[in-house]
Amino acid sequence: MITKKRLTNVPVLHSEVKQRHQIVVTPTAWETMKKEADSRGISVSELIEGFGRGLINQKPS
Repeated sequence: MITKKRLTNVPVLHSEVKQRHQIVVTPTAWETMKKEADSRGISVSELIEGFGRGLINQKPS
């Protein structure tokens, strides 16, 4: 897959530039997010972004 080159302060996937934030989660939650992101072919950051924007729905159990 070819991706766009990332440039500082230039939005690529969304209409605004991302800012750095810190979250605190349990090891179990982190591993679950990593597995879900891997299964979708995206990063944990993009998984959280998608949930926050309502673009990604949680898979039914």
